[in-house]
Amino acid sequence: MTSHVYLLRHGQTEWSETGRHTGRTDVPLTEAGVQQARRAGAVLARLRGTDRPAALVLASPRQRAWRTAELAGLHDAERTEDLGEWHYGDYEGLTTPQIRETVPGWTVWSHPTPGGETAEQVHERAVRVLDRARTALVGGDVVLVGHGHFSRVLVATWLGLPPGEGVHFGLDPGGTTVLGDERGDPQVRRLNVPAWESDLE
Repeated sequence: MTSHVYLLRHGQTEWSETGRHTGRTDVPLTEAGVQQARRAGAVLARLRGTDRPAALVLASPRQRAWRTAELAGLHDAERTEDLGEWHYGDYEGLTTPQIRETVPGWTVWSHPTPGGETAEQVHERAVRVLDRARTALVGGDVVLVGHGHFSRVLVATWLGLPPGEGVHFGLDPGGTTVLGDERGDPQVRRLNVPAWESDLE
């Protein structure tokens, strides 16, 4: 059986629901986020199609991520800062419209984040995570439980694209994305499968 990398975005938080940039702030899941995480675990199990434990499970150390991993049934997750969300620096806790009051047209993909990480620094972390994932794939599936923007960079990096290309991949709270390859060429097997998905092929 071919092994895949599964990206699971954490469930809803109050900040994700209101569009506030949440990097290192340790915001808990909402009750809706808790339910998303539980359902995402069932979706993940169906997508994997096996009872065999994953070869590697990594989670961001922010509670919204590792709690999602626990609720999804991934009790053996190793926490690593490499899976943390983009560090937004001075823009932490702000919404995009608030940031654009002083920086018109700002997006995390196209503009600097003062006091935070550059796109290149985020890309370097993504490379480290995927290097570990590719090594572990020899022994089975890999599950990475993390955040929206960083997981979008992971998708771009998997495909050999620059980090800014992550803008093209939408990932909702509790959504699951499957990365694999076709005869050696990296591809996205499934993108943003929602936590409430009940009819999977």
